[in-house]
Amino acid sequence: MEPVLIFALIAVGVFAGTLGTLFGIGGGIIFIPVLTILFGLSASEAVAVSLVGIITASTGAASYYVKNDLANIRVGLLLEITTSAGAMVGAVFAVYVSNWVLLVIFGFVLVYSALTMIIRKEKMVECSEHGDMNFSFTDNKCGTVGRYEVKNVKSGLAMCTAAGVMSSMTGVGGGTIKVPLMNVHMGIPIKVASATSSYMIGITAFSGAIVYFINGDMLLDYATAIAVGAFIGSLIGTVISRYLDAGPMRRYFSILLLAISAIIFLEAGGVL
Repeated sequence: MEPVLIFALIAVGVFAGTLGTLFGIGGGIIFIPVLTILFGLSASEAVAVSLVGIITASTGAASYYVKNDLANIRVGLLLEITTSAGAMVGAVFAVYVSNWVLLVIFGFVLVYSALTMIIRKEKMVECSEHGDMNFSFTDNKCGTVGRYEVKNVKSGLAMCTAAGVMSSMTGVGGGTIKVPLMNVHMGIPIKVASATSSYMIGITAFSGAIVYFINGDMLLDYATAIAVGAFIGSLIGTVISRYLDAGPMRRYFSILLLAISAIIFLEAGGVL
């Protein structure tokens, strides 16, 4: 592989890894179109390489978020159960539904999520005296400890099943749905929601990457370069998150969702 190509792949990994870590979306929405359009990889090859980048970014981010009491491991593992189940269901039904229909539906879901996060202010439910879903987190920017209670757990689990279905059927990371779901519907602070999503995404991507590797779709040279960049990007993302207030972070995430939805609509229309 030529040095120019290696550096280009690393640069893509850094950019996608930074955004994926900062907002908990994994970076697949950046990896896949760039690898297919600019680097000429097939769809299966791009997805396989993307999964490696997501795993690497998730690993780098999780080591920081868990250590610094941002990622909610208990909630993440709980939601990952239904997300994984939804992903398996989505893989089965993907062959029966037109891809453009799924993309349009998913695009509108992202638009709704973005507008909801813009309109509704972040609210944390005060911890009940004997609640079993009370948690705390440390805001590194302010140096303060915040406390919150996770609400709507059952409906959140159901919605994560839908997120798993949509992400599996469209190839777009479920973090684009799970982060606003955790923040708006379940009352989890945006920084904790993003950190938890980053932690969860690696678990989901690992199982998929194994399948692609066994099937021979994994381009190891491309995956290695992307992994290096994604890991560097994950470190950059965690540093930025330390100095970013929750309010601007919600607005930036909303803008990112609208941009992703625009890309999805273009893809559904056959432009991309």
